Amino acid sequence: MKNDNIDIMNSYAKTIKDKGMSVPAVFFLEMFKYLSFTFSQAMIVAGPLATIFLNSKKYYQISKLLSDRNNVENFITKIESSEND
Repeated sequence: MKNDNIDIMNSYAKTIKDKGMSVPAVFFLEMFKYLSFTFSQAMIVAGPLATIFLNSKKYYQISKLLSDRNNVENFITKIESSEND
């Protein structure tokens, strides 16, 4: 896994922990991890419209992360470990 991906995951895991949304985030990710590739492709299709309102660099980085189920598993692990810290 690239250092950029690790930094992005750590950043989002910290944000999720700070907002107290660790349990719902892990629940959602566990529930939909088998569809993560489909969601990443849907994000690419919706990208031109979504990036009008969102930061395009982060948006496409997230869609790239979601394209691999192992990244989703690693993200769940990071959220759980940040909650325990």
